[in-house]
Amino acid sequence: EVQLVESGGGLVQPGGSLRLSCAASGFAFSWYTMGWFRQTPGKEREFVAAISWSGGDTAYADSVKGRFTVSRDNPKSTLHLQMNNLKPEDTAVYYCASRTAAVAIPRRDSEYTYWGQGTQVTVSS
Repeated sequence: EVQLVESGGGLVQPGGSLRLSCAASGFAFSWYTMGWFRQTPGKEREFVAAISWSGGDTAYADSVKGRFTVSRDNPKSTLHLQMNNLKPEDTAVYYCASRTAAVAIPRRDSEYTYWGQGTQVTVSS
């Protein structure tokens, strides 16, 4: 059974940091492209960041570039998202997702196969 379990969300003040993790099981993690998406009520899920199977290629949404860093630990089947200088507009439920390796990193949620249940991130003073 494929499982993606996010953790690390919470309440943080503007300018603060959080590190999200996604523990994967039930599939060959090191062969999969992994991504982070986020969603707020009433809005569509949006791309945040993604990383290739090897970790050698990454992609970011313009809104988080320079503040967020995606990484992976293949031996531990874990995906991370380091979020720095958080802003109130980063408040959302964050989801990790996976798909088989692609030539180019996909940014559309329809291109990902497996999804976690999400973790809430709230940025507020």
